[in-house]
Amino acid sequence: MPPEPHRTVSPGALVALVCGAQVLAQLGAFFWPALLPGMMTLWGLSNSQAGWITAAFYAAYMVSVPVLVTLTDRFDAKYVYLFGVACMAAGHLLFSVLANGFWSAPAARALVGLGWAGTYMTGLKLLADLVDARLMSRAVTGHAASIGISGALSFLIADLVAGTAGWRASFLVAAASAAIAWVAVLLVVPARPPPRRDANTRTFDFLPVFRNRSAMAYAIAYGIHSLELNGMRGWVVAFLAFAAANTGTSTALVSPAAAATILGLVGTIASVVGNELAIKLGRRLLIAGAMMASLAIASVLGFVGTNS
Repeated sequence: MPPEPHRTVSPGALVALVCGAQVLAQLGAFFWPALLPGMMTLWGLSNSQAGWITAAFYAAYMVSVPVLVTLTDRFDAKYVYLFGVACMAAGHLLFSVLANGFWSAPAARALVGLGWAGTYMTGLKLLADLVDARLMSRAVTGHAASIGISGALSFLIADLVAGTAGWRASFLVAAASAAIAWVAVLLVVPARPPPRRDANTRTFDFLPVFRNRSAMAYAIAYGIHSLELNGMRGWVVAFLAFAAANTGTSTALVSPAAAATILGLVGTIASVVGNELAIKLGRRLLIAGAMMASLAIASVLGFVGTNS
């Protein structure tokens, strides 16, 4: 590994750096969904083919995240994180240079999904290894906000760059952004010794988690929430473009990508506010209420898309 810097960085500066790196690394994650309507036309994709390209990202994430996040218990989270960012940069670059249709796009998107698995939760683990308990609460909030902000901006930036320089330039921007994050973390974040190995603990033993009914309840609820969230992220621009076209609504003032960005920023604010409400009202009550509200809204949203 490259030698570590000799200078010390304050905990607050490290939190700011990691959160900033997350914004840069995650920025291109939703460029494909943001450009989906135009790419479907350009490549002559069916709805199913477009869905498979979108799904490649999440499939790679799903199978990789249990491995990569678990490895942070055995190796310095910094290097797992750097691996993830490198995969994201490489995936965006390959998509920009090589993707030309249905058969070439999924592999590049899968590589980005692998990278996402190595940066999303591992970024949080990286912070947990660097800061003390007093700062960790704010670090978690900042980390969540940085992920939400980058995801929201992803839609707008992809649309702006593609409109100016073409869709391939958008993915080049995503690759460059991730590369900057990689360099920043490599040079500034200090390395830590590998965590101590417990001889009685197996690295990939998930049985204790499965036996914990409370943890599994939250995991299942979060899985259902993620299904809803990522379904929205993957198709929101295409859905809004479809709704606008079928209702004769002008997109001159607010494009579908800009609307997706606004929704993402509102969601980020709601996430931060929701954490504070959970402290006051109780986490179980708030989660149950929010999920029931989401269920009600999602049940009717698709039916009103062409009628409003």
